[in-house]
Amino acid sequence: MRLSNPLLSILISFLLGVAWAFVIFGAVFAFQYSYANEQKILNALLSAFFGLLPGLFFVLFIEYFLMIQDKIDNIEKKIDQFKND
Repeated sequence: MRLSNPLLSILISFLLGVAWAFVIFGAVFAFQYSYANEQKILNALLSAFFGLLPGLFFVLFIEYFLMIQDKIDNIEKKIDQFKND
């Protein structure tokens, strides 16, 4: 991940790490809470799956932003090459 602005690159990397932390925390918390209350492993695994979905949504959102930013950078490079020719 190489963005044109180094500050933006650091911010995006930090937010991506936070999103992955939410994935892990959500899955572990939902699993432990559900397993402690119901004592059924299948329900606990299903709860863990639903617990990690919000974090995965944020990961996908940030990755989508990076993909769009990469496309914009490539288009700008092609425009600069076209102008120089």
